[in-house]
Amino acid sequence: MNRILQSPVTVGVVAALLFFLTMFAVLRTLPLGRVAAVAKAPLMAENDPSWKFHNPDVDQWVSQMKDERETLAVREQQLKEWEARLAAESREISAVTQAVSRTQAEFDKRVLLFKDAEKDNAKKQLKLIADMSPDGAAAMLNEMADDEVTKLLYAMKPDVSGAILDAMSKLGAAPARRAATLTQRIKDVLPEAATNNLTANAGR
Repeated sequence: MNRILQSPVTVGVVAALLFFLTMFAVLRTLPLGRVAAVAKAPLMAENDPSWKFHNPDVDQWVSQMKDERETLAVREQQLKEWEARLAAESREISAVTQAVSRTQAEFDKRVLLFKDAEKDNAKKQLKLIADMSPDGAAAMLNEMADDEVTKLLYAMKPDVSGAILDAMSKLGAAPARRAATLTQRIKDVLPEAATNNLTANAGR
């Protein structure tokens, strides 16, 4: 009997029974509501999980990131508006440039037509003057403007224009001064040989 009581197995079984009996007695003395409250008590701060950790610096950094993102969104919108405005202005400038080019082309065409008409008119006048006597031509040219007379005299042969200027100088003092002025204007643009011929014919 003593061997059985001193056996390690027996001692272990007795110790386990005493442990369970003690725990049962302690639990019987505690109210069930208190046990439930203890079971439902929140964890201590040091036992909180890592995802519940709160850092003010992180919140400030997140707030700054949100502000920067909003600022970038505003700037992106402004850039899109400026791009659209520049594209519209570029189209307007292109349209204006094309309109100016068309207007210039039409103007150049009209100028060419005017020059052609002016040339035809000058040819007709030259033919008319060539069929007239120097006195008659001088009287007609004396009624025209200096620029037009200069162009006509310049287009004539020097001997013909010289005879007309000589006849013009005999119409009076004022026509004579005008003939001298026209002679000088023609001399400024005519070659030297033609100028000498014109001067000789005008001085007859």
